[in-house]
Amino acid sequence: MTMQENPYLVGTYRPVSAELTALALPVTGRIPDELTGRYLRNGPNPLTAPEPATYHWFSGEGMVHGVRLRDGRADWYRNRWVRSARVATALGEPTRPGPVHAGMDFAPNTNVIGHAGRTLALVEGGALPYELTDELETIGPTDLGATLDGGYTAHPKRDPVTGELHAISYFWGWGNKVRYTVLGVDGRIRRSVDIEVGGPVSIHDLSITASHVIIYDLPVVFSPDLIRQGIGFPYAWDPGYQARLGVLRHEAPAEDICWFDIDPCYVFHPLNAYEDDESLVLDVVRHESVFAIDKLGPGDQPPALERWTLDLASGTVKQEGLDDQPQEFPRIDERLIGRRHRYGYTAMVGAPGSAETAVIKHDFAKAVSEERPLGSGSGPSEPVFVPRHPEADEADGWVLCLSYDHERDASDLLVINAADFTGQPEATIHLPARVPVGFHGNWIPDPNRD
Repeated sequence: MTMQENPYLVGTYRPVSAELTALALPVTGRIPDELTGRYLRNGPNPLTAPEPATYHWFSGEGMVHGVRLRDGRADWYRNRWVRSARVATALGEPTRPGPVHAGMDFAPNTNVIGHAGRTLALVEGGALPYELTDELETIGPTDLGATLDGGYTAHPKRDPVTGELHAISYFWGWGNKVRYTVLGVDGRIRRSVDIEVGGPVSIHDLSITASHVIIYDLPVVFSPDLIRQGIGFPYAWDPGYQARLGVLRHEAPAEDICWFDIDPCYVFHPLNAYEDDESLVLDVVRHESVFAIDKLGPGDQPPALERWTLDLASGTVKQEGLDDQPQEFPRIDERLIGRRHRYGYTAMVGAPGSAETAVIKHDFAKAVSEERPLGSGSGPSEPVFVPRHPEADEADGWVLCLSYDHERDASDLLVINAADFTGQPEATIHLPARVPVGFHGNWIPDPNRD
């Protein structure tokens, strides 16, 4: 296989080779004064040319891209590789001090968040988070003050009432167990519970409600055969594995978990979950399978948006379609995580290299959606909702997402008024380089934002 034959190494997936710092970015339109903080986005960006036949999209070293907004200006753009020991050595730099779990020192490539005054680059599968400075320089790996026993996750969920982060972590060395943790507002793990699952699964995300955590025990499991083949992410589809959902109250012991069998599928990303009388309602992006056909990425079949209703009394699950357009990277107003939501945002997805790209706004109360096209060939871009102010209505704010400009061979950061989703962006911030198609990002407001 050549570079051109691996779809995750070409087009807008193609890695960039340079770290840049650009100041006073050009802007079309006007950046709202309320946007004071940093937009950060993480994704795989191999430091050296990988072997195309075995390069898995999930295995490239992480590069974090950031844009600093303040007083109606775009002060800077930066992109930096996360300095794992391998990356630091390859760049001729000293390694950063810090702990390593099970020898898995990896440059996190999946998410980047702010918590307890720290910026953390995240990945799953057993490796530790890395702490970054506000300007995206690497401080080093962290076990959260010696409270994180093992690796973490790429997808913690912040309870908007407590401010705590709920997470499900997995590691092949734990066998048939995953770990549920709660990270306090002080940046230390305050609760850690091991939960028995059906096998050495890969669990990418979780859901929470006001009172429950939901665990996605689905048919993607550790594969020694893929290790032998040299595949960078050694997890594969197991058609004989029983797909199920685990429901546990936040402070309950592991033995209280209740399991709900469902049809085989995979969920990388739930949009949200909430409680409705004696039921839990889960809005999720459902894949028929992953890593069964496409061994190098999540390209088996197009995913769709569904609603699953778990009847806690009967132990049954009702599954219904919400939107069968291919879409991924679902987000909501995160002030409503675990609570009933009206709006959701997703990225239209196709096969890698597909020219048709858009972001979608869903109004679940009216059962309608709006599509906003992005630049041709942009690839999926996760839409991040930012409320106008902490007490603003769920629809009052902006959606931030990346778009590719072919003429400049560079990316733009779009600031879209959520109430005028298909209108002209309020601002288009022109970045000096292309941001490769990647994974997750977040808006991290300045601490003193009212």
